[in-house]
Amino acid sequence: MREDSVNEDPTETLSIDDIANAKDKVTAAGFVVTDGPIAGSKYLLDTGTSTLGRHPESTIFFDDITVSRRHAEVTLLANEAKVTDVGSLNGTYLNQRQINSSEQLAPGDVLQIGKFKLVYFQESN
Repeated sequence: MREDSVNEDPTETLSIDDIANAKDKVTAAGFVVTDGPIAGSKYLLDTGTSTLGRHPESTIFFDDITVSRRHAEVTLLANEAKVTDVGSLNGTYLNQRQINSSEQLAPGDVLQIGKFKLVYFQESN
């Protein structure tokens, strides 16, 4: 062992409380489409609310009759993402369970809108 490495100070010292109270900020989040006509497509979400639906002005546009014009919304805040069904006819499913209110998204969750399945991902710092 080198003598100079023994006397080196750590670059940063954190207390147990600092570690327990640390909050990772989401730096990138979005969906990868795994099923449906656009499988393989990747969509990045912006902070705030993104709309998903068949309406041409939707943030994430699905050109398919199985999707309502205004189907769902995803709200991305500093360290969390939530999905909400906004009155779709066919329903919005999170991990094969129909949602009726706002639900928290976690990396790896599968969101189904019509015949499209999307896997949620996020990167944190």
